[in-house]
Amino acid sequence: MPASARQYVTVARRFVSHSAAGGRFRPDKLRGRDVTNFVLHDTSTRGRRSAQLMTVALRSFLDFLLQEGHASANLANVVPAVAGWRLSELPRYLVPAQVEQLLSSCDRTTKVGKRDYAILLLLARLGLRAGEVVGLNLEDVDWLRGQLLVRGKGARLDRLPLVRDVGAAIADYLQNGRPRCSCRRLFVQSKAPYDGFPCSATISSMVSRALQRSRLNPPNHGAHLLRHSLATGMLRNGASLSQIGQVLRHQQTATTEIYAKVDLGALRGLAQPWPGGAQ
Repeated sequence: MPASARQYVTVARRFVSHSAAGGRFRPDKLRGRDVTNFVLHDTSTRGRRSAQLMTVALRSFLDFLLQEGHASANLANVVPAVAGWRLSELPRYLVPAQVEQLLSSCDRTTKVGKRDYAILLLLARLGLRAGEVVGLNLEDVDWLRGQLLVRGKGARLDRLPLVRDVGAAIADYLQNGRPRCSCRRLFVQSKAPYDGFPCSATISSMVSRALQRSRLNPPNHGAHLLRHSLATGMLRNGASLSQIGQVLRHQQTATTEIYAKVDLGALRGLAQPWPGGAQ
């Protein structure tokens, strides 16, 4: 099943689960308020891009229900739009102490804990995207040179430094946590058949579970939260937007501009004095 189809199925399942009254889903009883209530609930912990993709998938599912005769009304038009202008939101992030709290939530005495810890480190230390973690293969780890080959957006290939704690975590997983299998993906599922993860949503779910274990409840629970956290931490330690863009491998400088919103030191210099003095 293509990755886009898996994402659509994931959204449909969330909608069905949220809308099932008494444990039973009745599409013929759906009303506009059921759709809007789900959208408000589901977008409360998602970033702009994720929320936009969710609404697209939801409209598709509602169209399907109507075409198949399961629904009595066309509710696809009820799905509200998500603001989509550039830089329309603040980056959601964790402070460094919270990132370490999140990493510590992994039980590294178990095979699954070793795997999850290595994945979370890749997100937190190197700023990888969820899809980039899913796409890693065994041969992408160059132990001799201390590098990691990452397949980014637009078929872009980048070689990143394999920092010590990330390399140690991956090695521990490979030696003591990864099941013996023929799959060439670096990270595989913990139960047979031992295949790679089906889509990037699996990585976001992993982050969400770690947040729950850590009793952290940021506005965004997805994998991109750790990428934002890395960038924000770099900014507050004196890194320039150009340096952050290089680490995150942004192809356009404008993509990094969103982090200017959390550069409090620079923003204070732009603020004008309040007329008449502080109140």
